[in-house]
Amino acid sequence: MKYIQKQAEPQEILQWKQQSNDDWQPLYARLGSDLKKTIKQALMQEQGYICCYCEQRLDPDDSHVEHFRPQSKFPLNSLDFDNLLCSCQDQIKKGEPRHCGKLKDNWFDPALLLSPLDPKCETSFQFTADGYIQPRYEQDQAAITTITKLGLDIPALRALRRQAIEPFLDESLSVEEFNLFVQKYLLPSSAGDFNPFWSSIYYLFRGR
Repeated sequence: MKYIQKQAEPQEILQWKQQSNDDWQPLYARLGSDLKKTIKQALMQEQGYICCYCEQRLDPDDSHVEHFRPQSKFPLNSLDFDNLLCSCQDQIKKGEPRHCGKLKDNWFDPALLLSPLDPKCETSFQFTADGYIQPRYEQDQAAITTITKLGLDIPALRALRRQAIEPFLDESLSVEEFNLFVQKYLLPSSAGDFNPFWSSIYYLFRGR
C-alpha cells in the first residue's frame, strides 16, 4: 500500500459546498455527475493513477470514489475530501472477485484497517517475488485484517503483481541496467503517473 499525500480540494467542490444554508446541506449523494467526475479525476491524479489499496492501474471506467470512512456510518464525512480515495472496480463483472473498496464495502474499524493516508502504511507489508502480500510483522493484526478485508492477496492480484515483478528477475540484466530499471520504475512519469504495484517493486528491489 502506497502512502497518498492529499492535495487541495477542487475549487468547484468547495464552491458547491459553500452554498450550504439552513434548508440545504451538501452531501455526496446530492452531487451532480459533473462534480463527481471532478472529484474522481482529482483523486486519481493525486494517487498517480493507481488504486488506493492494491496499486493496480486505475481504469477511469472501472473505478469508483471510495469513502475510507463509509458514508453509511459517517454521513457527515461524505464530502470530506480527506476521506475520499479512488479505488479500482466499479460494477463487478461476472466471475470477477471483489477486492479493495468493493470488498471492504461498509466495514470499518480504525484499529484494524490501515489507511493509505497514513505514511506508516508503507512499512506494514512485505511482498514475495511470486506476488504474495504479507504483514511485515507476523503479529500485526491491523495488517493481517487489512489484507483480508480488502482482498489484497486474492489470486487475481497475486498474478498481476507477479507480472509486474517478473521483468526485474531477468538474469541477463547487468547491475547497472537493473539499478536503472528499478530507479525509472519507481519514478512518476512527467504526468505524475506511478507504475502499478509500486510498493512491491520498492520492497523487493530498491535496497539491492
